Amino acid sequence: MHWGGVVRAIVLVLGALALVGGLLLIVGGDPAAALGGAWLMVTGAILLFAIAFERMRYRSEHAERTAAPPGPGGGEMTDVPMEPRFQPTGEVFRDPTTRRVMRVWLDPARGERRYRAED
Repeated sequence: MHWGGVVRAIVLVLGALALVGGLLLIVGGDPAAALGGAWLMVTGAILLFAIAFERMRYRSEHAERTAAPPGPGGGEMTDVPMEPRFQPTGEVFRDPTTRRVMRVWLDPARGERRYRAED
């Protein structure tokens, strides 16, 4: 498991514990504890929501579904040929975190985009 997976697992466990702990405080009956329980439940829900909707940057749905390792800059792997249905576009940008130059590849029929490091 790479570091991103470890962090996701930790946040998932913390979110679930916060939800359960908050629920226990609320059903405990003490009004002062119920307010803290509500806060814990909201925090846990936010953490779980973030995990559910967070995605690796510049990764295709295919790469996410197959759990393919990220390529340079977080995009598609560069040692695997891009599927023929994808065409390189003129859209090129520098990833602000890794400083890698990324190119957008497009499947014109479906509108699916993929990102791949240029250098």
